[in-house]
Amino acid sequence: MADATMQQMDAQPNRAMMQRDRASASLGLVVERDDPGHAVVTMLVRDDMTNGFAITHGGFVFALADTAFAIACNEDDRVTVAAGADISFLKSTVAGQTLTATAVRRSRSGRSGLYDVTVVDEQGDTVAEFRGRSRTTSQTH
Repeated sequence: MADATMQQMDAQPNRAMMQRDRASASLGLVVERDDPGHAVVTMLVRDDMTNGFAITHGGFVFALADTAFAIACNEDDRVTVAAGADISFLKSTVAGQTLTATAVRRSRSGRSGLYDVTVVDEQGDTVAEFRGRSRTTSQTH
């Protein structure tokens, strides 16, 4: 069984990356999909993720989108990191809601990539739009 697990991790470097991601684990993020160039990650908004207005702190929405971006852009055994990202917040949410971030590759050329992430609530309403720029390093997973 351990051999099968190791083979799966070798075939899917994103899963191994996420197993080491303590930040995402502490936020309770759940990877629903991690195909090359495409990822879906969910997060249940907790009370301790809200700000002084009792709405979801933008930093947590960004972290959710950034995690989906990281999974989508780490498409092979080469380590790919963020070169930059922008986010637009479009709708507020509150504790108890589940947010879903869907990341999609738009372009990948040489060591650079461009990825869009849409964050929606459980009604399918857009909460945020995130655009990430990636840079592939010479390191491997």
